[in-house]
Amino acid sequence: MQDFLLFLQVGWEHIISMDALDHQLFVLALVAVYSFQDLKKVFILITAFTIGHSITLALSTLDILRVSSQWVEFLIPLTIALTALDNILLKNKQNQLVKINYYLALIFGLIHGMGFANTARMMLAKEQSIFLPLLGFNIGLELGQIVVVAVILLLIFILLNLFKVNRKDWILFVSSGVFALAMQMCLERLPA
Repeated sequence: MQDFLLFLQVGWEHIISMDALDHQLFVLALVAVYSFQDLKKVFILITAFTIGHSITLALSTLDILRVSSQWVEFLIPLTIALTALDNILLKNKQNQLVKINYYLALIFGLIHGMGFANTARMMLAKEQSIFLPLLGFNIGLELGQIVVVAVILLLIFILLNLFKVNRKDWILFVSSGVFALAMQMCLERLPA
C-alpha cells in the first residue's frame, strides 16, 4: 500500500507541479476546443490519454520498449505542437477536430508515457511488482488531469460567457501560444 500511495503522489505531481509545463500545455491544447457542456467527452479524452500513457509506461518500465530519453524529451513537445497546430487548422471544423483529438490523446499518450519510464525503473526495486505502483501513478495522473481540466474549463466558461470572447478566437489564441511554447521546447530539446 505504501508503494501505491507513493506513486499516487508521484502521478499527481507529474501534472500538477511547476515542472509539468509540457504536460499541462498538452492538456490545454486538447481541452481548449471543449466547454462544460462537453464534460463527458472531455473525461473520455483525458482517459484516452491516460490509457496511452499507461501502455508505454508499463512497457518501458518492464524494459520491453526502450526509446532514447533524448528522443522522448524531443517528441513530447512535438506532440504538443502538433495538437495545437491541429486546433488552428481545424478551428472552423469543430466536429472533426473533436473526433481527431481522441486519437491524438491516445497516440500521443503513448509517447508521453515513455517520458516517465526511466524514473519509474529507478524507483522500482528489481523484485517488486509494477502493478500497484503503476496503478497508483495512473490514478494520481488522472486525478491531476481532472483538476487541470476543471481549471481550463472554468477559464473557458468565464471567457466565453462572461467576457463574450468568440470561441474560434479563443481556440486560435490559446493554440497559437501553446504551439509557440511547444516549438521552443522542441528546439531546446533537439537531439544531438
